[in-house]
Amino acid sequence: MQVFRHLPALPCPQLALAIGNFDGMHLGHQALLRRLLDAASKAGKIPAVMTFEPHPREFFAPQSAPSRLTTLREKLELLDTMGVEKVFVCAFNQRFAAISALEFMQLLREKLNADTILVGEDFRFGAKRAGTVGDFVTNGFDLVSLPQVKLHDARVSSTRVREALAAGDLTLASSLLGRHYSISGKVVHGAKRGRQLGFPTANIHMRHERPALTGVYAVKLQGLNAVANLGVRPTIEGVPKLLLEVHVFDFNGDLYGQHVHVEFLQKIRDEQKFESLDALKAQIANDIAVARNFFK
Repeated sequence: MQVFRHLPALPCPQLALAIGNFDGMHLGHQALLRRLLDAASKAGKIPAVMTFEPHPREFFAPQSAPSRLTTLREKLELLDTMGVEKVFVCAFNQRFAAISALEFMQLLREKLNADTILVGEDFRFGAKRAGTVGDFVTNGFDLVSLPQVKLHDARVSSTRVREALAAGDLTLASSLLGRHYSISGKVVHGAKRGRQLGFPTANIHMRHERPALTGVYAVKLQGLNAVANLGVRPTIEGVPKLLLEVHVFDFNGDLYGQHVHVEFLQKIRDEQKFESLDALKAQIANDIAVARNFFK
């Protein structure tokens, strides 16, 4: 899969282009991408995606923007597994936000050679979100607008995934995503607090400070059974900093520097502050016992 951070200077081969944020890559996104692959195959075009970084809501209102379900790297990995051949990552900035709906459609034709467009039925585009799916049809595009995908009589959406994760309902989140929710990142050196307490951890570098879930979970790291804490460690003195710490069961290897995936399978409890390190240590031992029992 080719990834472009700028629109190409030379004309592209003919594309079938899906446009969207694709945060989380849930069942609705997957349905749209399957239609993309089908439309591209029938028309003899290359299946491609246009997405945005940062998320437009992060640009316009960073303090109230929703938590990110996937980093850009995670999103690209998922698009690759779906069979997308080209991805255009548009920098969403003041200049891009000011492009009119008509200019945006001209850009799709002239820069990307994309006449086949796939979007969700509520897709809006252009300055002040003035453009609608009907404008694509009016301007001669071959439009595929996918109706809402539903699960349990409710729309599948990134918002619904966030709500399920925040509520600790990982079963619903997995159903909406079609896979276990996961976070990936590089294993970095930490303060070795877990090792000092007798529970060595892999510290995963977090790309975003507002995750969709926090607390203690039974997880798998690269397929290995583990327990994880995602939060700010309120019992430990110092400046609160978001950390994802994973204690892998019966493991003596070296993970430093590796890019790993952590799958969240079962919530054990919320993060909490303890009166002492001894109390924290006792609770960690209990969390490990609960997670081990889960994996049985």
